Amino acid sequence: MATLTVWKFETWDGANQAIGTLESLAKQKLIKIHDAASVSWQPEKRRPRTRQVRNMTGPGAVGGMFWGMLFGTIFLMPWAGAAIGAAAGAVAGSLIDVGIDDDFIKEVRRQVTPGTSALFLLSSEEVTDQVRATFQRTRLRAKLIHTDLTDDQEAAIHELFGN
Repeated sequence: MATLTVWKFETWDGANQAIGTLESLAKQKLIKIHDAASVSWQPEKRRPRTRQVRNMTGPGAVGGMFWGMLFGTIFLMPWAGAAIGAAAGAVAGSLIDVGIDDDFIKEVRRQVTPGTSALFLLSSEEVTDQVRATFQRTRLRAKLIHTDLTDDQEAAIHELFGN
């Protein structure tokens, strides 16, 4: 079973700084990373900057379309208005089908705000306590937000996004 994990950082560049730490954790077999993306939100910007972390993705990667849909739903939809209402409903329905519900989206939207950042991971075999302790030792002040995906939901993500 895969886990969609979101680690929130108190600084706008904390998620990007944490990537090296995450790579080290993967080498130690404390987490198996299938795909990853970061969100960095500078305080003066209207929207966050997102990027897929390509050097960390492997055979289980879901790809940019998944991250684009997820980030669009979380960060773009609140400002998009009625102009794309029907499309937003279809996107939200697709995400619910793969285990990403409104509560998860609202929680991430509430916590990842200007001046903060987040690291989104599709992973398995995670030793959460050791990952958390490692992030705390680096003084990046990471906070865990996550949702577990069933095997069927993980398969649905791969089917929907062609990977």
